[in-house]
Amino acid sequence: MPFAPMPLATMRPRSRGVRSRWMRALAGAALAAATAAQGAWEWPLPAWVPRPLVPADNPMAAEKIELGRALFYDQRLSINGRVSCATCHQHKAAFTDGRKVAIGATGEAHSRNAMGLTNIAYFPVLTWADPTQLRLEAQALVPMFGEHPVEMGLAGKQEALLRLLRRDPRYERLFRSAFAADADPYTVDHLTRALAAFQRSLLSFDSAYDRYRFGGRRDAIANAARRGETLFFSERLACFHCHGGVNFTDAVMHERLEKPEPGFHNTGLYNIDGRGSYPANNPGLISATGKPADMGRFRTPSLRNVAVTAPYMHDGSIATIGEVIDHYAAAGRSLKAGPGRGVGAADPYKSSFVKGFRLSAREKADLIAFLEALTDHAFLANPAHADPVTQDGPAAHTFGKPKP
Repeated sequence: MPFAPMPLATMRPRSRGVRSRWMRALAGAALAAATAAQGAWEWPLPAWVPRPLVPADNPMAAEKIELGRALFYDQRLSINGRVSCATCHQHKAAFTDGRKVAIGATGEAHSRNAMGLTNIAYFPVLTWADPTQLRLEAQALVPMFGEHPVEMGLAGKQEALLRLLRRDPRYERLFRSAFAADADPYTVDHLTRALAAFQRSLLSFDSAYDRYRFGGRRDAIANAARRGETLFFSERLACFHCHGGVNFTDAVMHERLEKPEPGFHNTGLYNIDGRGSYPANNPGLISATGKPADMGRFRTPSLRNVAVTAPYMHDGSIATIGEVIDHYAAAGRSLKAGPGRGVGAADPYKSSFVKGFRLSAREKADLIAFLEALTDHAFLANPAHADPVTQDGPAAHTFGKPKP
């Protein structure tokens, strides 16, 4: 009898998640979101997929998405005209960048891997370890204007940026179409709302596995991937506890859930001092909460399109899917040398779901085949998500330094 995963309504992790003040804030954010405010926007979703929640003060609109798409790819949203949002979130790589860690406009290496944007509308928290980032509209301010680390380097350049956009005839139409009711549509608030709308439109639910499991196409995936599915949803491997549900993550929020699930876990990646410590520049959720139990806890990423988003983990320290499986099979990573040396399997703060398992060579290949079947090739080539203009066109940079 072929294996069938749990229904979507119950494919949720068993972890109780984080119980703190910001958990209540997440629930409040979900209650405040209003899908009814989405106006005429029609979500291009199959019937089995629930709709994401959208803030009532930023309903979806085609004009807003069009503006956000142009801004997302515009390198003028950086101090030297060399970096756009798309630099670290590349369409063909499911909106990741292929680097271990992101590199900012000034060349500064960040401490974390660039997160993918696949189905970002379904995430209740938006970064690896900051539980206060609940809205895409607010999160967009961080890469543009943040200074630690520098990403796009626009701190103190807000007015210069808006003047630059006002001078571009293309944006004259886009801003006024997206925010027709406002006398002056050129504001940072409108800019971030448009970016958020575009990001919420990045929907991926047409993988080979989707066509097999929910579309009834038995030939959509190979037998190896079917066997891998059985392994993935087994208690023996326990992958689905953290990577279940509609988006293959336990960090999820949508119209069918009573409350958001934040989904932070310590996976035994480090144990530097034998007492669970992670690198000082990347300690996880503890940096926000101050709670020892949050050491090494990071938000669970989606596994949709995982085959094209290497390298993996919050710091890009694991190169391949096979090596990620080895990490979990060993119940944590052991490093014998270097600044991160230690036995991750003995991390006292490690998630109880990371318990280790044994796999034959064929089983490992089957599991990889299943994960590869989560790739949505139509999403990776969707022209609605691509750069609407070339960066060599009218987007010549100013801020006093010409674009090379």
